[in-house]
Amino acid sequence: MTFRILTVCTGNICRSPLAEQLLRRELTGVDATLGSAGTDALVGHPMDERAAAYSVELGGDPDGHAARQLTADTLRETELVLVASRRHRRSVVELLPRRSRSSFTIREFARLLDTLNDDDRAEIAAEDDADARLAKLVDIAAINRGVAELPDEPAEDDIVDPFRQHDAVYAASVAQLVPAIRSIGPVLRRASAGFP
Repeated sequence: MTFRILTVCTGNICRSPLAEQLLRRELTGVDATLGSAGTDALVGHPMDERAAAYSVELGGDPDGHAARQLTADTLRETELVLVASRRHRRSVVELLPRRSRSSFTIREFARLLDTLNDDDRAEIAAEDDADARLAKLVDIAAINRGVAELPDEPAEDDIVDPFRQHDAVYAASVAQLVPAIRSIGPVLRRASAGFP
């Protein structure tokens, strides 16, 4: 089996495909399948031009992206859901309530992975294969959600929507997204390998 990760935003033309492409780059060599979807997708549309330009600049590959609608079936086939905002997480849980433990905003998940301790890493490493180790990492992140220090403002876990906004808003959105992905990628890689 291959561990499946889904990134989610609204239209699936800006934040979620950029997150998917950058995370795919971060996870080179990890047996994981990545995809993206939108809660109100502009189905069939390519990436927004500015999102695609940022993807290329940051080492992603926007070619061939076509926006798709988030569905319960897609969520059933996914082990980890990383969303752009708390509103998207609510949409995920409304579609498939059992995904509440395995869905996080991208920035929240990065923050929760920072709380991993040696016991957590040992528990993850004890699993038999990469899929089980990644699933255990998600379980521990969900548990840590209840004990981790919260941001000063809940909106700090969100990534601002740049769609049809000025370039400064786009830059702010990317500045929120990229560090979180760069934080998440290495932890997923190391967890998959058993934290060597």
